[in-house]
Amino acid sequence: MLDKILYNTVLCQSFSPCGKYLVAGNIYSQLAVFDLDCIFNPNPELLSPDYNKAKQIHTLDSGKQICSLVSTKKFLIAGTVNEIYGWEWKSILNVKLSKPAWTVRIKSESIIHQCDINGLWLSDNEERLYAGCGDNKVYEINLEDGSLVQTLSGHDNFVHCVHGNNKQLISAGEDGLVVLWDLRTSKWQNKIEPYKNSKVARPDVGKWVGAASLGDDWLVCGGGPRLALWHLRSLDAVTVFDIPDHGIHVASFLDDCVLAGGTAQHLYQLSYSGEVRVELPVSSTSVYSAIVRTSPNKVISIAGSSMDIDLCTSFNYRDQVLHFR
Repeated sequence: MLDKILYNTVLCQSFSPCGKYLVAGNIYSQLAVFDLDCIFNPNPELLSPDYNKAKQIHTLDSGKQICSLVSTKKFLIAGTVNEIYGWEWKSILNVKLSKPAWTVRIKSESIIHQCDINGLWLSDNEERLYAGCGDNKVYEINLEDGSLVQTLSGHDNFVHCVHGNNKQLISAGEDGLVVLWDLRTSKWQNKIEPYKNSKVARPDVGKWVGAASLGDDWLVCGGGPRLALWHLRSLDAVTVFDIPDHGIHVASFLDDCVLAGGTAQHLYQLSYSGEVRVELPVSSTSVYSAIVRTSPNKVISIAGSSMDIDLCTSFNYRDQVLHFR
């Protein structure tokens, strides 16, 4: 493992509900738990060279990569391959990880097909979990009993991500589609095909959409096509962001900015008009996860194709580097 960990890739992260802990999942079926209180407020008398390493590293018995993470007030939820696990947070913080409190198995139509749970999104009331999967489908799961509520079928290739708000759900995939769903009917309302838009198309990078996020009136997405801000009513690319990437894996809204990263050694904060407000150097050659915490204090955590995870409390520069090893 020592040799492999030098080539670690962190695919996903989540903060604990209290905001005091960070959990990161990697391709080696490991969950690393970092104590942010100790990292941001170290006791000088007890400070050791390992203060920025994980408090615990849990290895799952399945041996499958951890593709996605999301947190409720009670559970840390992890999407792996064919399975979604839920652990109570107190279990995650223990020295030894117990068995999950519950497991949801995604049954792919193909017996030999491995179904990665690439993206998870939790409804605001924490009653519904949406999973974007490697079998081209999005699943809606009732967290109260783990039952499958409905299956959304509209992609021709695997789904990279899902995101929503109180009104809509979107999914984006390898087929180049961004699909807007009507959850009442299980049917799609609209589809965007960025790779067919001359303003954003990059045939040399591909048509896949790696990240998409919903705002009140806007949608931001990118992947092979350039990162762009789309107006939800007109479905037109209003702003095309000029950043030197070779593929987008992270795109979300942060206050009045767009937060974006991908195959580039920077995380960007961009105005809606396209101005680069912050160009933040990062440890990874590719960013796969960037999550934001606002309480008990502000921090952005950035992870990707590296064993190092960057923390930024000012949102303008890197304060700390955590080591997943």
